[in-house]
Amino acid sequence: MFDIFRKHTKILMAGMFMLIIPSFVLFGVDQYNHMGDKGVAVARIAGKEITQSEWDAAHKREVDRLRASRPNLDAKIFDSPQARYMVLERLVRDQVLTMAAEKDSLLISDARLARLLQDDPTIATLRKPDGKLDMEKYRQLAAMQGLTPEGFENSIRQDVAKQQVELAVQSSGFASPATADIALNAFFEKREVQVASFLAADYVSKVNPTESEIQAFYTANPALFQAPEQAKLEYVVLDIDAVKKTIKLADADLQSFYTQNVAKLSGNEERRASHILISAAKSAPVADREKALVKAKDLLKRVRSNPGSFAELAKANSQDPGSAAKGGDLDFFARGAMVKPFEDAAFSLKVGDISDVVESDFGYHIIKLTEVKLPKQRSFEELRPLIENDLKTQQAQRKYAEMAELFTNTVYEQSDNLKSVADKLGLEIVTVDKLSRTPAVGAAGVLASEKFLASLFSPESIEKKRNTEALETAVNQLTAGRVLSYSPARTLPLTEVASQVREKVVAAQALSLAVQDGKDKLALWKKEPEKATLAIPVLLSRDKTQNMATPLVAAVLRADKNALPNWVGVEVAGMGYAVAKVTKVVPRGQAAQPSVLQEREQYAQWWTAAESQAYFLGLKERFKAEILVASPLKNVDSTASSTAASK
Repeated sequence: MFDIFRKHTKILMAGMFMLIIPSFVLFGVDQYNHMGDKGVAVARIAGKEITQSEWDAAHKREVDRLRASRPNLDAKIFDSPQARYMVLERLVRDQVLTMAAEKDSLLISDARLARLLQDDPTIATLRKPDGKLDMEKYRQLAAMQGLTPEGFENSIRQDVAKQQVELAVQSSGFASPATADIALNAFFEKREVQVASFLAADYVSKVNPTESEIQAFYTANPALFQAPEQAKLEYVVLDIDAVKKTIKLADADLQSFYTQNVAKLSGNEERRASHILISAAKSAPVADREKALVKAKDLLKRVRSNPGSFAELAKANSQDPGSAAKGGDLDFFARGAMVKPFEDAAFSLKVGDISDVVESDFGYHIIKLTEVKLPKQRSFEELRPLIENDLKTQQAQRKYAEMAELFTNTVYEQSDNLKSVADKLGLEIVTVDKLSRTPAVGAAGVLASEKFLASLFSPESIEKKRNTEALETAVNQLTAGRVLSYSPARTLPLTEVASQVREKVVAAQALSLAVQDGKDKLALWKKEPEKATLAIPVLLSRDKTQNMATPLVAAVLRADKNALPNWVGVEVAGMGYAVAKVTKVVPRGQAAQPSVLQEREQYAQWWTAAESQAYFLGLKERFKAEILVASPLKNVDSTASSTAASK
């Protein structure tokens, strides 16, 4: 229990003139027009538009949230078109649900909002020892989300209102046992089958394509034999580390900082204490807290009469499971690690002293100070690297915004080279050859940024060899690049890819032979079953596919069970053909009652989820919601389908 202490620490035209004119001066007309593109609508709900800038802002918030919660996550995932599109879909969903809540007058009263905030565990950590809300920390919490306290509270109102819209459907989701059993019985039904596989790999030796066939395949499928577009480029990066390299510190400044901060830099005083905790939550009834206080006072008398019995009494009476077994020992801790009443008491004691009863939000404590560890003062030479790094980092963070503006302006104004910005800011120009439009496997840093690569491979960058704009490729990191040379995608000559072409022709012809042989055998075995050569029977079901291909499993389960034995044949894309003889239908077995209830409950959840999705799609139609940009997920699917078809 006591570990919880450690976890909860820590005039109009003139104005317009002044704004607009510098914008043209600094960025130029083209750049300014480009900035205006941020107002382009990417989605529309009931005539209300979601703009590109709103989408970008939502994506940035989502990226910041994910980076904070999972810092080891691959940064490439954040900037992928798929990830960005999912953010847009969530924006549309939120807008639709918000409009539905407003249309149905699902309002959240001030009293209910107050109760929600009162019960929120995050808000609870912002309370002072006297129970009052620390408004400064509350404002900081809202600011972390880019909101004022009023905006933060309004977002909670909207979230709860949206939940009410969805709960109206979710709470009414229902599937009767009979309906569930019909679906589940069909799902878990098994079929006994015997299978014969005709694999393309087994027919390769029978294939010997002619030169004309190889030439014909090459001519018909040029996209399969292309060298990708590539570019040679150079780029510069401005980040905190680059700014730090430009900062020079005087020895006198380092020495002065050391003198003023040596105690803090050497470390903090740590104290070791043991305690006996009698639990009494602050929200507990007064009578319960008084009873706990009486018990704590009684234990204090016993401890003071026999200080040597502290550990024994802690083992027998302390209600802190984390320390009771160790005689109440909490090991060493510094200031800020414990709740304030406990910390104040512990740091006021001398070694061996026992405190009075100390009250905290968790109950009543008796504290014994057992040891004090004073930090050893470290020399200037020991601390110099740390001091130098800290001071450079502090100055770099203050200087970054100024240099970022200069970086942005210079790469735009001197758009035919990167040497100007590199010389001006002391940056390194990095050259890369044979770079592709998409990040290479294992790429890291700016070369893993799809945004940066897309800008490099834009028509203006390729054709005019101009610098890209300064792009934010990470937090506190700006990158600009330019293409030095470019090779477009091209079809490789047949002489270079002859072996690859032949492999594909052989694979295609072997697959064709396998499929045809499978179809011929299926027709024969239907007429003369005794000639069939099949594998031993196996039981097949939707949840136990026996590692068989999905098309085969689907065909077997669709076979008419009223006409057994039944024969089915199916082509398995890229592999060959399969023939299956369905000989028996095995009904779903009798499951144990707890399992039956669990499966019915799961089915009801599936049904409710389907109803909720159908309801949302109805709301989208009601509010005429539409996304105005193409889905990259559909593009991926269609590309995969066309590739499979060409093979």
